[in-house]
Amino acid sequence: MKEIFLSFAKYNEESNKTIAGILGKLSNDDREKNRKSYYGSLSGLYRHIIGCSVYFLSLFKDYVPDNTEAVKIIEPLAKLEIPYKGKLTEAQWKKLLASAKIVDRAFVDFVSVLKEKDYEAQIKLVWYKGKPPSVPLRFMLQQHAVHNTHHRGQVSQILDSLKIEHDYSSINVKFL
Repeated sequence: MKEIFLSFAKYNEESNKTIAGILGKLSNDDREKNRKSYYGSLSGLYRHIIGCSVYFLSLFKDYVPDNTEAVKIIEPLAKLEIPYKGKLTEAQWKKLLASAKIVDRAFVDFVSVLKEKDYEAQIKLVWYKGKPPSVPLRFMLQQHAVHNTHHRGQVSQILDSLKIEHDYSSINVKFL
């Protein structure tokens, strides 16, 4: 199981790096322009990807308290400043990119130290009105990866509509 989730985490890291590289070539005004997505701008989508990664990973650490390595990997994420609202300045964009590298590496490192029993840890849900009341960590790791891919797909669609050349949509194997 670890190999599958490690593959998800490495793919996530490489894909976020690719998207950041593409978005980094745009002007700040182009990144911040409202593109009519749920999160508005391209940077809004990217901020959501990274911010939710912090949320998910921080949640996960609470359910593997016996795995001190896993907990230590996630603890520094609490100190990151992810701007969740408003337009970003160029300086804030650069800080977000630096934070994204830390968050994406934490996902890879977290999965790397999980033990088989950790995958079955029951994560209590605070959404869906408690039905089900909890799900295994393995399910939430999958949902985390799917969530990020979903929003990178939105970025890809916006880039397509802007006729900005990118190869995000193809199969990425750099992480293998």
